[in-house]
Amino acid sequence: MRAAAQSAGSSAPPEETASLRPAPPEATGDAILAELVKQNEARGARLKQYAEERIYSVASPNGKVHARVTGRMEYVGPSQKTFVTTSEEGSVLIRRLALKRLIQHELSVAAGKEHHDTSIIPDNYTFTLLGQEELGGYTCYVVAAHPKRLDGYLFEGKIWIDSRQFAIVRIDGHPTKTFSFWITRADFVRQYEDFGGLWLPTRDETQVKVRFYGKKIVTIEHHIETVNGVKSAGGAAENPSRAAGEENRKFE
Repeated sequence: MRAAAQSAGSSAPPEETASLRPAPPEATGDAILAELVKQNEARGARLKQYAEERIYSVASPNGKVHARVTGRMEYVGPSQKTFVTTSEEGSVLIRRLALKRLIQHELSVAAGKEHHDTSIIPDNYTFTLLGQEELGGYTCYVVAAHPKRLDGYLFEGKIWIDSRQFAIVRIDGHPTKTFSFWITRADFVRQYEDFGGLWLPTRDETQVKVRFYGKKIVTIEHHIETVNGVKSAGGAAENPSRAAGEENRKFE
């Protein structure tokens, strides 16, 4: 059994360099990116459905929550997402201008109504291999992701990639450009877990600097309920491929 990549409620970054060690000589940024794309395509073909409870919130650094929206998100492949709100709390203005717009944006992108190519593919990014590191029980390649153009939908940062399944475990980054005059900086952490070989996000935390208002923290908690119709017992607890002793893939 593997632990989550980072405990829920904590997005403190791993040590920057202390725990990094050299990667195998055959591992390169280009090779890792190519294998990541290949495995993501295979996982995407296998992912037919998932359902989760989502909790969106906006808070101050001191922990005071200004607004929260809770609901049920369901994905049906290849591109349909629906969200049903179950409860709302806090500021009506923040819920309407921030959280509900965030939800609607995701639904629109999934449906193809907003055409933004955000994929982690060679057309959008280059990888620089930094080394290997243990993260949450996974042996990961750590790479620096460099976007190929200035685009608010692309990011610059670091990615931890499981060296066996070539799946993203964690991303730390920031958009290459801000979306508006009001947002001066947005640093995010996204964490993933393995659900029977299908990796899904479990927590997003973005620290946003808002002009004249200071720092705010936008959090999305993903509580996965079912994946391909099978009830989830919680991420890494269900990992048959790893339990079977999956071999490390080799670069060609």
